[in-house]
Amino acid sequence: MISVGDRLPDAKLLRMTENGPEEVELSKKLSGRKVVIFAVPGAFTPTCHSAHVPSFIRTKDQFAAKGVDEIICVSVNDPFVMKAWGEATGAASAGLTMLSDAQSAFSGAIGMQFDAPPAGLIARSKRYAMLVDDGKVVALNVEDSPGTCETSAGEALLEAM
Repeated sequence: MISVGDRLPDAKLLRMTENGPEEVELSKKLSGRKVVIFAVPGAFTPTCHSAHVPSFIRTKDQFAAKGVDEIICVSVNDPFVMKAWGEATGAASAGLTMLSDAQSAFSGAIGMQFDAPPAGLIARSKRYAMLVDDGKVVALNVEDSPGTCETSAGEALLEAM
């Protein structure tokens, strides 16, 4: 599993544009920038929808005041779902970047993949939040349970900074 001090591997994530899905090279987003990445087990799932995303909408200005250039939400969903979810939660209008890890390649590469078959969640991402400075993880908060949003909430990551 990825740890504080590690560099994130390069990954190709997806985002929706008016021209359809577009690849996003994570290394380009991180190079020379301070970025928050938080991941959720699934778009529109209860804790992700009502707690995790709203915590980063609430704290966006506080992160900006601490020099954070961008807040990225990652989920193992397709980019169409991530776009719709960003609109439904207000994350898109708040300026959060919603990226799809459609094949769970990034989540797997950093050791954050998990399965919860009873909930229909296969090869999904654990719930976490991290602060990344120029590609290096400087803070990492991982939840013990995918159904809770405490240590990975925006407020908790702010405290860790």
